[in-house]
Amino acid sequence: MTYQKDSIWSEPKNKLFPHQVGFTCPPHDFDAAPSDFLRMAPETVGVHGRMLHVPNYQHELSQRKHNFDLLEEYVHCMANNGVDVCGQVGSNWVHASGLGVEGIKAFCDRLSDTYETPFHMAGYAMVEALRAMNVEKIALNAVYHWPSWWQGTVGFLKEAGFDVLWAGNFVDQGWFASQQEVNDQRWCFDGELAQKSFDYVAEKAPNADAYLANGMANFRRAGDGLAQRFVALEVELEQRLGKPVITHDNALYWRLFKTLELAPTTHQGALLSSLETEGNNRA
Repeated sequence: MTYQKDSIWSEPKNKLFPHQVGFTCPPHDFDAAPSDFLRMAPETVGVHGRMLHVPNYQHELSQRKHNFDLLEEYVHCMANNGVDVCGQVGSNWVHASGLGVEGIKAFCDRLSDTYETPFHMAGYAMVEALRAMNVEKIALNAVYHWPSWWQGTVGFLKEAGFDVLWAGNFVDQGWFASQQEVNDQRWCFDGELAQKSFDYVAEKAPNADAYLANGMANFRRAGDGLAQRFVALEVELEQRLGKPVITHDNALYWRLFKTLELAPTTHQGALLSSLETEGNNRA
């Protein structure tokens, strides 16, 4: 198709924010990514979200593959509305597509070029982040993910050239007796499990260059019960583990900030903090 982004968005006076970011997420469950990203962003950043619509969505990998075209619809919509960069939440979409690592890169490049709006997928952003951090050996905290989900992530990471020393979810780690018990938590867990699960992974793979977590697990903060994702916990986790913690949330945010040539205003872990150095180098 031939597409031309409306020229009005090249005029700063026509934009609500100097930096406008779009997010999309899987078709079911409220997603915290836009809120998390905005909390750490400079005030010049605005965020707009658009949930993918898939009736009777059951979190199946086949549904992701069948509805992969909705991602293009989303980028098209965001471009029409003056977004500067688009992010896609949901780590499984890259491997569920069947396109492979290079195929996903080509897909993201095509959408970015066609709609004149950079497009980044969480699953591929993790690959880019690991490469930028010069990481080779990794271990994956697969949190709540079904075996077919996290095994797909492992396959994608191996195809990208990384040495996966260990991977397993909360059932493999012994925190729950079955996947159904994990699913019944609705992706939100006791706050202590974030540290305990990473401690387990670190014991299994002490020689890893970095520790990873996939998906968008939430952990209830002690006291007020606020649900927090790994991006809010990464500083203390890295201090505890002595290694970088790369997750699908901080990798996506890193890629979005990098495209905007911005850095978080909050204190973050190694990956997101690297943007401050890049900014100093540019200055």
